[in-house]
Amino acid sequence: MKKLLLFLCTAGLMSAAQAQVQAPQASPFTKVEQKVGLTDVTLEYSRPGMRDREIFGDLVPYGEVWRTGANENTKITFSDDVTVQGKELKAGTYAIYTIPKEDEWEIMFYNDASNWGNPAEWDEEKVALKATAEVMELPFEMETFTIMIDELKNDSAVLNFVWANTVASLQFEVPTEEKAMASIEKVMSGPGAADYFAAATYYHDANKDLEQAYEWVKKSLEMGNPNAFWILRRKSLIAADLGKKEEAIAAAKKSLAEAEKAGNQDYVKMNKDSLKEWGAM
Repeated sequence: MKKLLLFLCTAGLMSAAQAQVQAPQASPFTKVEQKVGLTDVTLEYSRPGMRDREIFGDLVPYGEVWRTGANENTKITFSDDVTVQGKELKAGTYAIYTIPKEDEWEIMFYNDASNWGNPAEWDEEKVALKATAEVMELPFEMETFTIMIDELKNDSAVLNFVWANTVASLQFEVPTEEKAMASIEKVMSGPGAADYFAAATYYHDANKDLEQAYEWVKKSLEMGNPNAFWILRRKSLIAADLGKKEEAIAAAKKSLAEAEKAGNQDYVKMNKDSLKEWGAM
């Protein structure tokens, strides 16, 4: 027992000491969030420093797969499908691996972003896209490895990988025009079923113009799913508050039937309770 107590006390002291000690990382983690047009792009990576070392061709050998940073995978996340050198890259999170060469870099977007450094076994089938980045020599040295989302335009940006006196640049395109046009067409065509339902719900809950709320909830059913049990439920309640008992009962019965099909017991109970209250069950 004494040994157990001594062990627990020692472990507790070690744990407390570990929790209190803070020291800077050799390769600090950073996260960059950038809006490109209407697309969200996020970078997460660790940033090693030169520290008087020869980088490319030595610390980072030419012609070999590099983790493109330090520690865990360097990750990039696109909220939309993007295009890289004419090839589509689906929305999602990828690890960025590179093969630096003197005159160009091969950039690989890898589907598995859960590795510490390079994968234990490289799986070519997990490479979602490969592209070639242009390389330029800088007139100065960048001490800390840096990835920039730069040269921002409405429909494109450039990933710049900068370290020592080298920058490798890769452009990607985002679907700004498609998203903007879809948004414009939606707004200009007027409110949708969800908008009418939201407006009707607010008017009903706030006890505003119930006749208007009733017209809006009917419009929501006409434009959207006529069998949406949650919208039918709201229609029945608004009709009841307006004294439209027959309409309220009809909507509640239909909502009940659709809720039973969907297996939504909450709406089944609410509709049954209302129908009993209105003398329809």
